[in-house]
Amino acid sequence: MGMDEKSRASGDSPREANEPILPVVNPEAEKAQTPKASSAIHPALYVIVWISLSSSVILFNKWILSTLHFEYPVLLTTYHLTFATIMTQILARYTTLLDGRKTVKMTGRVYLRAIVPIGFFFSLSLICGNLTYLYLSVAFIQMLKATTPVAVLIASWSLGVSQPNLKVFLNVSVIVVGVVIASFGEIKFVWIGVIYQIAGIIFEALRLTMVQRLLSSAEYKMDPLVSLYYFAPVCAAMNFMVALFWELPKVSMEEVYHVGLFTLFLNGLCAFLLNVSVVFLIGKTSSLVLTLCGVLKDVMLVVASMIIWGTQVSGLQFFGYSIALGGMVYYKLGYEQLKGYAGEAGRQWADFGNKRPVLRRIAVIAGALLAVFVVLNGFAPSYDATDYLNEAKSKIGMTKI
Repeated sequence: MGMDEKSRASGDSPREANEPILPVVNPEAEKAQTPKASSAIHPALYVIVWISLSSSVILFNKWILSTLHFEYPVLLTTYHLTFATIMTQILARYTTLLDGRKTVKMTGRVYLRAIVPIGFFFSLSLICGNLTYLYLSVAFIQMLKATTPVAVLIASWSLGVSQPNLKVFLNVSVIVVGVVIASFGEIKFVWIGVIYQIAGIIFEALRLTMVQRLLSSAEYKMDPLVSLYYFAPVCAAMNFMVALFWELPKVSMEEVYHVGLFTLFLNGLCAFLLNVSVVFLIGKTSSLVLTLCGVLKDVMLVVASMIIWGTQVSGLQFFGYSIALGGMVYYKLGYEQLKGYAGEAGRQWADFGNKRPVLRRIAVIAGALLAVFVVLNGFAPSYDATDYLNEAKSKIGMTKI
């Protein structure tokens, strides 16, 4: 076979100079993929938004009810639910966020037997929760709310959703012990406020258990926003009936204008956006992230209460609340999962020490100093210097301060 025959057999024919060259990749496909990559949102943003909105709603409600002296928690709750009803109806008509409701086989019989009872307990939990802001600090309320997993567990046993388990009960008992210790350390302990909060926790536990039983059927699976679409109207109606006889005769438009219509609008919008953010957070993160974010939010609220309202938190409360939070994390995640995450955290910390030894030493020293400061500040006795100054000034003939 000659050279010409070998060239023809190989199939490599010479290319003309002006012949177009085929591209290696499809430029249209690259253009189509570029916006998709740039539009991806990091899950941390959903976490930050949820923590911000969740904390804002609690602090916002406390500010309106306590600081602005708008002492009508039932009316405020009714307004929130009415706002949510209107917004969910608008979203259902003009967006796809509530398309999940089309898969729910909701009938009049199911609505009366399932949705209405759940809405009843939902209303009671919201009313009691807002009443608590009139008597207790945000910090102490968050400490009491740590017992919610215990109440949910007992309610699930009582309603037959799950079987009693002694080991699980002992695990959640740690939470109760921590909250009891924190309660003993509470400086401004008001019984009526504690009773309202305990009642709100019980009603919330019953609601969550009934929702769990309803969602156990594949026919009624729904996300939090779809749940709000069904629950908000009945809850708003129930709350309005209570407010009609309890608070509406006492409220005046001057008190409403004192709060401000724009302030009330922002309050309702913030409460509604919290429910929207939960939908995205659940879809983008895991149960671990939700648990740890909840713990972080509670701690941030305690700190915010101390900064905004000057709430005094004793060292005994810090100790008890730490036990309760640790028990809650252990109950929700379990020993094996915690062990795995602790091992991974240890490896990351060791790797950080190898790469940044100076920064790690600074972090350790700062953490130790902060812990010592918190302990000494909590357990140190408090003194009112006014009496001592007045006594000293009287001895030298000066007027009292």
